[in-house]
Amino acid sequence: MMEVVRAKLPVQRGKRAERKTTVRKTAWGNQAPVGSEKWLHPWVQMKYFTYNPAVFPRMLGEVSADATPGCLVHVYDKNGEYFGGGFWNPDSRTPLRMLRHGGAPLTEQDLEETLRSAVEWRKQFVPDETNAYRLVHGDSDGLGGLVVDRYGDVLSVEVSTLAVWQRLGRWLPLLHELCGTERHVVGVGPTVARMEGIDPTSAPPSRPVRRVRIMEHGVNFEVDFELGHKTGFFCDQRENRKKLAGLIQGKSLLDLCCYTGAFSIYAKLLGGAGEVTAVDLDENAIAQAKRNANINSRRGPLRINFVHADAFTYARQMIRNDKQFDVVLLDPPKLILGRDEERAEGLKKYRDINSLGMQCVRPGGLLVTCSCSGLLKAADFEELVIHTAQRLGKRLQILEASGPGWDHPYLSTYPEGRYLKVIWARVIL
Repeated sequence: MMEVVRAKLPVQRGKRAERKTTVRKTAWGNQAPVGSEKWLHPWVQMKYFTYNPAVFPRMLGEVSADATPGCLVHVYDKNGEYFGGGFWNPDSRTPLRMLRHGGAPLTEQDLEETLRSAVEWRKQFVPDETNAYRLVHGDSDGLGGLVVDRYGDVLSVEVSTLAVWQRLGRWLPLLHELCGTERHVVGVGPTVARMEGIDPTSAPPSRPVRRVRIMEHGVNFEVDFELGHKTGFFCDQRENRKKLAGLIQGKSLLDLCCYTGAFSIYAKLLGGAGEVTAVDLDENAIAQAKRNANINSRRGPLRINFVHADAFTYARQMIRNDKQFDVVLLDPPKLILGRDEERAEGLKKYRDINSLGMQCVRPGGLLVTCSCSGLLKAADFEELVIHTAQRLGKRLQILEASGPGWDHPYLSTYPEGRYLKVIWARVIL
């Protein structure tokens, strides 16, 4: 329940009785703030200052009665000053999604210009040798709830806000025009759909698409939109894959949580790696990884040992067998799904897989460990990895801390957007 903001009624003293004042109700049933009759409609008032784009209910005051789910609202601060514009959905876990702070009132045309700007920015620096990259990165591009990846002639769209869903019919044709693409797939998770009030069956139609071939730095992959995770492929690791390939000539690699095999294929095809073992629990991912290896076997078969197994269990077996590798890559799925108990359980899993991975690295070998949990800060992840090494009686020579390419920026006021963190370190005794 929101706190009641009571309008101060003028009191007249003397012979005249107090004038009756009409109390204007807001969408949440309370009294409208004094002075709000001059505000632009529809409006939302903040109770506290925050520049994080995701605004939770406790941060909000009153809302005008004409603010409907998915609409663009004008936002005012607790002092009644214009604060910016954003998307509104009273049923969401984050009812207000700020898109712009300050400046002129936000319009639908401004949102389309934001889309154009995001696409044009990518065209300036995305390598010519790839046709797979992120076009729109949600809040970090000023479009909370919209993630768009380009895979060849296909746009893979992930939606997490009702407001974005309502605008896809206009935005998708614009994106296709800007990118020269023809087809699209649209995804929305069942939990998000329920919380946001989205009907997944009402997505804008497209010519059928199940799979598409893409290319990165001379390496080819097949993206399966039906069985793949998230938007189908993880192009955020593109530059890290290339970096690893430059470090692995003749060396052995253990790739835990390999998904569709991109790191391992880079290592073998571009890096000239020796023994490569790639492990994942998802049997569909392993099947796709094998197809990707075959796609790149034009110079002869890529000898990669793809293993369908739980990464934790497999690593423990390697330790029992005294089997070690020159390089160990840890790229698990998002392990921290929420706060409190879920966070504690996720941290436990991160400690476990890093402990196992370090024990699988030969002394002086390379550990490449990743986290894609937005709720885990970069400093906290590094501290976790360092403490895990200390508990094993090992030390790390940390060489670099990296992240995704420039097509995956994060907003300074939205640290959760810095989800991908990669630590490169030598494991020494």
